[in-house]
Amino acid sequence: MRLYGLKNCDTCRKALKSLPEANLVDVRADGIPAETLSQAFANFGEALLNTRSTTWRGLDDTERARPPLELLADHPTLMKRPLIENEGELFLGWTAETRSSLGVA
Repeated sequence: MRLYGLKNCDTCRKALKSLPEANLVDVRADGIPAETLSQAFANFGEALLNTRSTTWRGLDDTERARPPLELLADHPTLMKRPLIENEGELFLGWTAETRSSLGVA
């Protein structure tokens, strides 16, 4: 199981604490594999972009108009977190639905 997120993100830390078998992939330091990013975008669409983030607010209108996959490749911190990959299935965010699907209370 892989958890794509940031090591200093509170939500990612909560998820890691509940999923001790997960390996954290820090998207700021390591990026996100293009294949994983494409699959996540196919599954979640625009929801993959965190438009409430500091990074998003720092972008100008020209940058924001770029295709989402290009934006995420250049600015991986724009991704909503965490993105959890478990046995080929992807989950976005640390929601009650995600926790239930992963068997976490």
